[in-house]
Amino acid sequence: MALIESELNSQSQQKQTETARAPILHINNVFKSFDFATSGNSDGISKIGNKARVNSTHEVLAGLEMKINEGEFVTIVGSSGCGKSTLLNIIAGLDWPDSGRVFVKGSDNLSTTKRIMIFQEGGLFPWLSVHENVEFGLKIANVAKEKRLQLADKYVELVGLSKFSKSFIHQLSGGMKQRVAIARALAMEPEILLMDEPFAALDVQTRDLLHEELVGIHKTTGKTILFVTHNINEAILLGDRVIVLSSLLKNIKKEFVIDLPRPRDSESPELHEIKRNILNEFAADLQVIKKK
Repeated sequence: MALIESELNSQSQQKQTETARAPILHINNVFKSFDFATSGNSDGISKIGNKARVNSTHEVLAGLEMKINEGEFVTIVGSSGCGKSTLLNIIAGLDWPDSGRVFVKGSDNLSTTKRIMIFQEGGLFPWLSVHENVEFGLKIANVAKEKRLQLADKYVELVGLSKFSKSFIHQLSGGMKQRVAIARALAMEPEILLMDEPFAALDVQTRDLLHEELVGIHKTTGKTILFVTHNINEAILLGDRVIVLSSLLKNIKKEFVIDLPRPRDSESPELHEIKRNILNEFAADLQVIKKK
């Protein structure tokens, strides 16, 4: 009997270990194309004046496979049109793949999981105060007033805006607005935080400050973050891994693991070498495009 119990305990521990190692996010063989109409002289579906409109299909993702571990900070880079934002929209549930599946914690029933997207514009409500903006999603989710006030206070403080809690959005700088957007997302306590070029419109100094703050937030909360950017420096300063998407492959071209402590120095030899290698991947795609 003792032997049987020992074996059962061993199997249980093994199962728990396997579960812990399982990725929080698994993109499984995802394909995505978009149909659009172009003007031309060939026979099309419909005609406007003397010009025919021809249906055309643009493939963006072709069998993409990706796994993200819980608590990872993963950045995604790639040329315009390579599918970065499309991928994030699919993970967020704002779009659907043509085929393939998205698993969060082993389930493809995404309605049971929380994935929150932060966009470049922030999407804040100008008629609400900072605190009210952060509280808004919780209110829609019917969280009890006392609980949502507590959560809003917590995350407004986390992003360093307690003194501006009653301020309206038009009274804030661009960097402060993005802090509000981050606080509002975190207040919903998502399992995965998706960020689509959130700092692209900010000046260099503000962006650098927000990099430091986001690194601190990640360390404090342990959230899984998937961060899309055009900025290679940003990607290598923030990410545990940098994933390079290719517009030619419609898929992942290469991944770079960055096992360096944060905060990082973009001028360090290690990061300089990684940046050079990423740029080489971009250049290789460009050379193929020029030959076509």
